[in-house]
Amino acid sequence: MRRRVLVAGAGVSGRSAAEALLARGDAVTITDASADRLAALASLQSQGADLVAGLTAPPPGTDLVVTSPGWRPDAPLPAAAAEAGIEVIGEIELAWCLDRQSPEPATWLAVTGTNGKTTTVGMLASILRSAGADAVACGNVGLPAVDAVRAGHRVLAVELSSFQLHWSDTLAPHAAVVLNLADDHLDWHGSLAAYGAAKGKIYDHTTVAVFNADDAWSVHLADAARSPRRIGCTASPPEPGQIGLADGRLLDRSDCAGADAADGVVLASLADVHPPGPHNAANALAAAALARSRGVAPDAVAEGLRTFEPGSHRSVLVAESAGVGYVDDSKATNPHAAAAALGAHPRVVWIAGGLLKGADVDALVASHADRLDAAVLIGQDRDRFAAALARHAPDVPVREVEGGEDSAMLEAVHLAAGFAQPGSAVVLAPAAASMDMFTDYAHRGQAFADAVRIVLSRHEAVESAGEQGGW
Repeated sequence: MRRRVLVAGAGVSGRSAAEALLARGDAVTITDASADRLAALASLQSQGADLVAGLTAPPPGTDLVVTSPGWRPDAPLPAAAAEAGIEVIGEIELAWCLDRQSPEPATWLAVTGTNGKTTTVGMLASILRSAGADAVACGNVGLPAVDAVRAGHRVLAVELSSFQLHWSDTLAPHAAVVLNLADDHLDWHGSLAAYGAAKGKIYDHTTVAVFNADDAWSVHLADAARSPRRIGCTASPPEPGQIGLADGRLLDRSDCAGADAADGVVLASLADVHPPGPHNAANALAAAALARSRGVAPDAVAEGLRTFEPGSHRSVLVAESAGVGYVDDSKATNPHAAAAALGAHPRVVWIAGGLLKGADVDALVASHADRLDAAVLIGQDRDRFAAALARHAPDVPVREVEGGEDSAMLEAVHLAAGFAQPGSAVVLAPAAASMDMFTDYAHRGQAFADAVRIVLSRHEAVESAGEQGGW
């Protein structure tokens, strides 16, 4: 039956949703607050779509609203739809429903959490491909899930944000994991409990609940789901029912190991996991557990981890000079992610700041104060970082940089390089979002990399000229 569907949001997922609905023969209206974003979808008008800017309520006769994940439920349009009794779903839920209607639905393996989602999904997709599966990473990672479904991929490694999960009710992946939970997006959800409840929806209908046994929230959310099968992941030697680390190896003692579960099945060496660091070991364990739940062999787990190529702006060594490493971790957009980034280095000159989105940085500063040689602060909420440093690390030198974009980052890297000593690292781990100064975290990371190259080239020029001093 031909439905009348309103697609709310003209971004990447909105375009994909609209194209899929038009292909089904539905009557589609697309709206967005931005006339420019809407204009970018003008080509869909030839397929029958109506483009209407700035709608705050569904048009009369609307049967379904497919909303952008960023729209809060109390925004005028979804609130008006709910009041009118019109179903509101997200692009992920649409993809799931379309997939279930196909003759051979795909296997969904789903990942959420505050941090590590993209790396885990990338590791998982690499493992699945090493096992010979027609697998693709999709969802919040870049490729919309609707596009992955329409392309006919057989296994989907799906990254899911709390926003996407909020708008998904029937999603039932074969296996799912909540990697961790910490303060983030509190401005959207209102509280950590509400944020956790949104993340926990990933377990509502899953067959296999993979959870991080070292994270209390992950354990709590998996316990509440009561899935038929459970696999715990731990950085310690695994107990029965878990996959963990023992003697530098990833060891499977879950029910996936079958008759060998008592002694455990070696899946890979810790040396196969990159980038190194405890947080990436945790990501690898989760990816391995999800893959094993589908029957992937141990050798494919090892091969997939070895051949995995990490995404940009995640613990990337940009340059090394005079014994100092310059590390881009711009993807550390909240305190929990920044803690992992800082914890990977014994001595750090920290470049931090941006939009905190309601998060608190006191615990982050207090737990890493002893490794900080200095801090250089940028962005709108730098005063909150400065206050936390004053409380918990009063002896750490702090410099604040005003302004925005490339010039501010250049000044920040210049100041940080002045504090750095051989054996330390200058780490961009902002612990905050980037939109106050940059287009996104990738723009911020690129600005850092560009600034590092400029600062180091100037230092080299000064040294080759035999001069002293700064610029």
